Amino acid sequence: MGKWEKQELDLPNNILSYVREGGRERERERKEIIILMAMEGEREWDESTRSGEEADMVEEIQRVIESMVQLGEYRRTQRKECHNLVRRFKLMLPLLEDLRDLPPPISQNGVVWLTKLRDALLSANDLLKLCSQGSKIHLAMENESVMIRFQKVYEKLSQAFDDVPSEELGISDEIKEQLELMHVHLRRARRRTDTQDIELAMDMMVVFSDEDDRNTDSAILERLAQKMDLHTVEELNVETVAIRNLAAERKGQQAESTNRIIGLLNKFKRIVGMEETSVVDDPTTPKTLERCKSLVIPYEFLCPITLEIMTDPVIVASGQTYERESIEKWFQSDHNTCPKTRQPLAHLSLAPNCALKNLIEEWCEKNNYKLPKKYDPSGKGSGSMENKEEIPSLVESLWSVHLEEQRKAVEKIRMISKENPENRVLVAKHGGIPPLVQLLSYPDSKIQEHAVTALLNLSIDEGNKKIISQEGAIPAIIEVLEKGNCVAKENSAATLFSLSMLDEIKEIVGQSRGIPPLVDLLRNGTIRGKKDAATALFNLSLNQANKGRAIRAGIVTPLLQFLEDVNLGMIDEALSILLLLVSNSDGRQEIGQLSFIETLVEFMREGTPKNKECAASVLLELCSSNSNFILAALQFGVYEHLIQIKESGTNRAQRKAIAILDLITRSEQI
Repeated sequence: MGKWEKQELDLPNNILSYVREGGRERERERKEIIILMAMEGEREWDESTRSGEEADMVEEIQRVIESMVQLGEYRRTQRKECHNLVRRFKLMLPLLEDLRDLPPPISQNGVVWLTKLRDALLSANDLLKLCSQGSKIHLAMENESVMIRFQKVYEKLSQAFDDVPSEELGISDEIKEQLELMHVHLRRARRRTDTQDIELAMDMMVVFSDEDDRNTDSAILERLAQKMDLHTVEELNVETVAIRNLAAERKGQQAESTNRIIGLLNKFKRIVGMEETSVVDDPTTPKTLERCKSLVIPYEFLCPITLEIMTDPVIVASGQTYERESIEKWFQSDHNTCPKTRQPLAHLSLAPNCALKNLIEEWCEKNNYKLPKKYDPSGKGSGSMENKEEIPSLVESLWSVHLEEQRKAVEKIRMISKENPENRVLVAKHGGIPPLVQLLSYPDSKIQEHAVTALLNLSIDEGNKKIISQEGAIPAIIEVLEKGNCVAKENSAATLFSLSMLDEIKEIVGQSRGIPPLVDLLRNGTIRGKKDAATALFNLSLNQANKGRAIRAGIVTPLLQFLEDVNLGMIDEALSILLLLVSNSDGRQEIGQLSFIETLVEFMREGTPKNKECAASVLLELCSSNSNFILAALQFGVYEHLIQIKESGTNRAQRKAIAILDLITRSEQI
């Protein structure tokens, strides 16, 4: 049966009789009617199909929004932005209910708008998934580029709501009001102030610096681990998997960035006593250990702590199996819980899992896989175990009346608390902090140096910070900062930085007059001392009251001098502290001189990318508070440098340049 015959059979009877009665002279009319009816049928099919597609699009939009709302926990570095974005999405749900109730078909303008909205939401969904499931270290490193992605999402959403065809879609007045409110929120989000965590950015800068030789063992690592929620075995295992996924996505590209991420991950692992693990395949692996890429180690063969194949699996009281060496380190770090279930253990006895060990050995033999040899049951050469047994007697020696015995004990505690987190806990547990605090006031300069450095190392442990402060150590540390030898002063500054990670201690240091001697060290110390003082002062100046104290202590003058001494290598540190101080009215008055504006413009012209970024940030803060600073900057030729930064600067520098250009445009319109 042909096409037209089928169409004819589908026609109503009255039309069929009409065309049949006309004979040959009506043949042309007959064909025209059949064609018209066929076209009408196709049009009805098109509209039916389009209505189905529109309904599917509304359903898809709703699914995307609901999935975003249910994503759950986000990485701390972007958590606030994610929650703000999701909160705005929730306002859209009533709109979708209205759209689902609309009779088909939706107008062409409505379809275009739905498509634009869907595309914006899909971009937002991808971003929220990254912030929920991506590597925390990677997200912290790329915080500025991630913030740019948030801005682009807001721009897409705002554009989608610029011209909603409300009348054509039959949207109710109540929903219109909600849409207008949402549009206001979206425009405000695009113009929001910089929400970057300056403290986190400063810490990342120090940790990844190739010049700071203390970046591997300083308290900054502990601080970063806390800020990124990477201070438990479970969190670090999840991060390891996320980094493996990131490395797989990059497929060997951006190798330097990936290696830096892996390096920081392993530093965090050392803090909690975990073994370092190879996150990605190492091309230098000996051929005897090479294996086919398709070889996948069964998950049950991997230790839940290290995620490495087990050589000596043992069972704990909860019934979970771990590598013996890993779980023993966990117990030695004063834990009495199961790392996987988090439940308290009835006892800490370990039972060999012989059945699993046999299975692992059989699998290795079958797949020609060599097990690494790690565990030494004899414990020979285990300096950590010797230190653990030695700690009680060392603490007792700190109370000795014999000077030489005290000196040896405090020096030994300084050494063993430097690298091992377990030793930091044990020294405090056995009462080592009170005598160390007392030794800070001892007239022997070397004992002072050892004591304050030991407290610096102990303060890396979060619990020890409060104990050190409660023992009245801060005034004594400040006294060493004022009167101690060169090394003691530097380490006193570093200790104040470490302790002031707790907000309440920031205020205690300020009230105890700790800021003037830090400013003095900033002015007159060695290069190492200046950097220690700068780091401490940056951290302390996050407290509003301490900003005024630092300004009154004369911090601005040495900071401005650092901007002139390029060889010192402290330009970015100085600008970062000045950025905090310009939010204080006294700080703006002292900092905002014409010569300083000219210096900022010079950095924006010929500084490093990081210099330009920091200088633009300070200039934006100044210009936002007083239009006279805009005129001064224009006088020194800032406009062309802003255009250049907008085109080729770092992500953050581009944002600052755009914001300053916007201020300039608005000031010209007044």
